Amino acid sequence: MPTITINGKKCDFTPGQMILQVANANGVEIPQYCYHDGLSIVASCRICLGEAFTPDAKTGQLAPYMGGKLFPTCQTPCSDGMVVYTDSPKSVANQKAVMEYLLINHPLDCPVCDQSGECFLQDYSYAYGRGVSRFEEQKVKQPKKDLGPHVYLYSDRCIMCTRCVRFTREVTGSAELFVGGRGNKEEIDVFPGVPLANELSANVIDLCPVGALLDKDFLFAQRVWFLKETPSIDPLTSSGDNISIHHNDGKIYRVKPRKNLAVNKWWITDEVRYGWKFVHSENRLRSPMRKQFSSLVECDFTRGYDEVIEGLRSAAAKNKKVALMVSPMLTCEEAYTWAKLVKQIAPNAVFALGPVPTHGTDKIYPTGADDKHPKAFHIRAEKAPNARGVRRVLKQFAGGGGSIEYVDMLRALGHGTGTSDIGAVVVMGNYPSEWATAELRNSLSGKFVVVVDTLSSAILDVADVVLPGATFAEKAGTFENWQSKLQAFEQAIGVIEMAKSEGQMALDMLAILAGKAAPQQERSTVVVQSTLGQVAGGAQVTLPYAELFNAANIRSEMAKAGLSEFATQVSVPAGTDVREPDMEMVTL
Repeated sequence: MPTITINGKKCDFTPGQMILQVANANGVEIPQYCYHDGLSIVASCRICLGEAFTPDAKTGQLAPYMGGKLFPTCQTPCSDGMVVYTDSPKSVANQKAVMEYLLINHPLDCPVCDQSGECFLQDYSYAYGRGVSRFEEQKVKQPKKDLGPHVYLYSDRCIMCTRCVRFTREVTGSAELFVGGRGNKEEIDVFPGVPLANELSANVIDLCPVGALLDKDFLFAQRVWFLKETPSIDPLTSSGDNISIHHNDGKIYRVKPRKNLAVNKWWITDEVRYGWKFVHSENRLRSPMRKQFSSLVECDFTRGYDEVIEGLRSAAAKNKKVALMVSPMLTCEEAYTWAKLVKQIAPNAVFALGPVPTHGTDKIYPTGADDKHPKAFHIRAEKAPNARGVRRVLKQFAGGGGSIEYVDMLRALGHGTGTSDIGAVVVMGNYPSEWATAELRNSLSGKFVVVVDTLSSAILDVADVVLPGATFAEKAGTFENWQSKLQAFEQAIGVIEMAKSEGQMALDMLAILAGKAAPQQERSTVVVQSTLGQVAGGAQVTLPYAELFNAANIRSEMAKAGLSEFATQVSVPAGTDVREPDMEMVTL
């Protein structure tokens, strides 16, 4: 295999790869602003320039490449035997010059900039800059601009890498952005009357290497060095986009994409980026409830569990069927534990997938592209992350007999016929908004109804017992996307006070069925995770009856129960890199 040596490190490469691409793949640091793996190469920032030596065709001796001139490593293909230096005196001098030019008109507003702490300009100024400015003239002041519903542009911070412009032309195909002006008056702008409002618009914020493009939703909300990052999966659509949840002290502040070339490449939709707000909704269910004198009253989990088990057993004792309707918003592990619980109480139980919401039609970006386009990005009309995973699990319990679709469950409940042999129903929600239709609520009339949900909604009117569940960010599990890819994700924040994850509820009731007594103390105060330098908080939580719900352990159990794919086909997120400070910290 051909090799190239970059700053003393010998690296293998594939013919056609650029020097910078090989350096990035092998952990060799070369400063870069305009280059991005998902965009065209323009070599405009010039900070990645290097010098090289290549073997002479006749003598085999190393000779200066291009006569010893500096060249852009991002735009220069590798050649076998090439030796590249970006840490030579000539390259270092260029890096210092580029940094000096970029900082001439850059404002000194790092203390108030949202990008501070994750800014390439800061990092490279420290690593490659001069440290002292020689510019004594007045800086050119550029205006702030409102580009669209999600993005602000602070033009005086822009270094003209043009990543955002190339994104709107190459990835979305909408071309809202352009470069106007010349020299130090050059700036990014939108075409008149055409705001940056496509469905992927906020990705330009992630692409910006400095603090020029800012997220309106995150503006002045939190310092990035306080944020903790947890890998997760798109909880709103069937796309299965890989995301990172950025949170602090039990609160989500933003969601950003994780690279996965097989699923979402480097991008996510604005729908996914800003669709997490229901996690902290004031409408969250915070306590179990049971029906008393035709009204729901709060109770503890001990009473709630007893009411659920007694109601399901009573229906089964009357030769009535027990139904479980699992939401496509729940994980595969939760579907499994609840199906196991209901099957143990009522062996003749029937199972169904909850309603799968859809909105519009499937789309592909760039506009007009098809699946074969190298930059094709899918937006799915199906607004549920795990319909296929829940079906997969419930079919295992249904034994191949009967349908598990929502419309069939409605008919079984008596919709359209008025007759039903179902006496008790467990209905699981977890949708981000109102989801229960009038036909579903009417079909539940006269039956014992258990509702497991996260948000207060109209379906509570027909519930006999309500159990408060957890949102996607408050638990770990597995989703199966439209490509039938099983992807695991991690818990980011603690479950809201006095609620429990759906999987924990099922394990608790299985422990009760096994004869385990309820804990003497149901509530406990725990310390909310905090960051160094911050005061830790506390929260009231409910204690589990059984062992703590562990998604990985449940997947192992599922594999032994006939769902072997959960042992072999689940994609687990890679660990988050630990960032070490450049400066030595000294304790005084």
